[in-house]
Amino acid sequence: MHYGTIKNCDIANGIGVRVSLFVSGCRNACPNCFQPETWNFAHGEPFTAETEAKLIAMLAPDYIAGLTVLGGEPLEPENQADLLPFLRKVRAEYPAKTIWIYTGFTLEELSDRSCRACTEHVGEILALADVLVDGRFIEAQKDISLRFRGSKNQRLIDLPRTLAEGKCVLWNG
Repeated sequence: MHYGTIKNCDIANGIGVRVSLFVSGCRNACPNCFQPETWNFAHGEPFTAETEAKLIAMLAPDYIAGLTVLGGEPLEPENQADLLPFLRKVRAEYPAKTIWIYTGFTLEELSDRSCRACTEHVGEILALADVLVDGRFIEAQKDISLRFRGSKNQRLIDLPRTLAEGKCVLWNG
């Protein structure tokens, strides 16, 4: 897995001050994507043990609310195998901090065996996260007044409640 950017003290991609990891690689290729350079799986730097350690340290201050993972597409199959053990470490080290994941896949697609992102890792990745921002960016539904997303079709999903209730529950933060 590669990443394009790491942002410390990000306030645009989730509640509170966050650390954001922009994963590389995306086949969705949404028209007018805000970061098309991240479609390339080799964009940026390799995600290494040193990268993990840096991110874990960046999450330590009390004023950091949590981690946001976006891209590119963090849930491309090639990224999931590296993302999962990292998210396990974050959850173990900082159980009170939140994990947000942005994906172009819908929650329903992630459980559909015909979807490339429905792998053996995706269920546990979702179980480790608190909020899933799902759905591809659609230019015709762009709305700059929306909180934490770019187009009206995208949803903010409360993953713990969704998994507990067995149906999609929107996040009301």
